[in-house]
Amino acid sequence: MRAAGGMGGTEEKQGKGTRPTSKDVARLAGVSHTAVSFVFNGRAEGNLSPATQERIRQAAARLGYRPDPVARGLRRRRTAVIGLVTDEIASSPFAGRLLRGAMETAWDSEHLVLTIDSGGDLAKEDAAVAELLDRRVDGIIYAAMSLRRVRVPEGLHRTHSVLANCVPEDDSLPAVIPAERAGGRTAARLLLDEGHRRVAMIGGQDDIASAERLRGFRDALRAEGITVPKDHVLRTGGEISGGYEGALRILEGASPDQRPTGVFCYNDRVAAGVLHAATRLGIAVPEQLSVVGYDDQEHMAAHLTPALTTVALPHRAMGEAAARLLLDSIDTGRTPPATVRRLACPVISRASVGPAPSR
Repeated sequence: MRAAGGMGGTEEKQGKGTRPTSKDVARLAGVSHTAVSFVFNGRAEGNLSPATQERIRQAAARLGYRPDPVARGLRRRRTAVIGLVTDEIASSPFAGRLLRGAMETAWDSEHLVLTIDSGGDLAKEDAAVAELLDRRVDGIIYAAMSLRRVRVPEGLHRTHSVLANCVPEDDSLPAVIPAERAGGRTAARLLLDEGHRRVAMIGGQDDIASAERLRGFRDALRAEGITVPKDHVLRTGGEISGGYEGALRILEGASPDQRPTGVFCYNDRVAAGVLHAATRLGIAVPEQLSVVGYDDQEHMAAHLTPALTTVALPHRAMGEAAARLLLDSIDTGRTPPATVRRLACPVISRASVGPAPSR
């Protein structure tokens, strides 16, 4: 049986389950083995005509040929694999976004991602990094599921490394994190632009994100000559119960002309608690009280009543940016400066914010 385009039936000689080689491609395309290598090693331009390159690619497609990544990696002294070590991937609602961003960016550059979850155990983190180094990965991303300063796992400095959603205690490695202070300013502007002047902030913990979000929130208010009373800033944790209790403390018993008309919440879980409290107290959202969340938590923010306006954490963008920074470092062989790159936190507008009530 003759094949179209003048190519012979070389593919018929392949045994079942036998992986085709570059030499098989060369025979089918009627070219040298070197010509095939040029095409799949990115050296065809200037060495082969476009027609020859196309013939080689067609032959490869017919045979189902793919370059051997292990052999190619040995020639380039690379494995085309990067490691991703994280502290608590299984329990975080945001882990999937960060992972998808990193994995798809790596895939676009013909790299796979080998992921290890340490469960927050420092000894396991060190062991995970050692295992990845033994496997000769091209580089490692270390990701935390909540923004914090981290001890750099032992061995991370022995390869190309980037941190995601955390910063190193010793400022020794590049990091990609959310622009939390700017996110706090954004949340304030959502309320200010609707005419709110009596505002509160509920929720927060002893962490970087809480401090930065509050600083940004106050920045924007101060620019408008507004100061938040101390008793309207309640650090009540990061769970629904903290939002509920904080809202009751601020709203219950207060007259409509004295209580806040807008509340900025540390995260979407806190915001859910505030919405529950408002319902209990008969305060309509957003007609009498506007509520802004933070995180855009999947399966929550869009399904609250009313649907929550929130400032999103850029987890997918962090994964993409960390992987891109790492891959660029691998390609150039140069270690990027140990600087912190902050990514914007976009607004997700829904139904929980409206104009300030007139009275």
